[in-house]
Amino acid sequence: RLRQMCQRREHQEQTMGSHPEADKICCFNRHWAEYSGYWETTTFLQEVNAGSGEVTFYDSVTGKPLFVAPRGRSFDDFVQESLAHGWPSFRDAETVAANVRVLGNGEAVSAEGTHLGHNLPDGKGNRYCINIVSVAGQEPQTGS
Repeated sequence: RLRQMCQRREHQEQTMGSHPEADKICCFNRHWAEYSGYWETTTFLQEVNAGSGEVTFYDSVTGKPLFVAPRGRSFDDFVQESLAHGWPSFRDAETVAANVRVLGNGEAVSAEGTHLGHNLPDGKGNRYCINIVSVAGQEPQTGS
């Protein structure tokens, strides 16, 4: 399908200064990623810091939570691993399993079909290299 598996585009306001081509990466894409290190050009590291505790990363299309980090490691360890690999890198303990799927080819998608990135296992287990534009959504606001 042209729009990958995204059924609808509830265009979420992007956080972290993400670029306007997020739709191409999230919904019009089966293989490609934002360039290595792109996440470092966003405002992510200014918005969160080591003292903020866990950070929830939301699907840019649906607003559903996908990852909560850091878990089982320090914030600095999360950042250092992400810097070393070029993309935010999450581990199984940080994955909201009900909302994240890994396809047979290693592609990571949300349960709703948003392209997230890829699972690239290493000696420590599953490592999800994720496009920042795919997880820069916001928690849906409840009605007033």
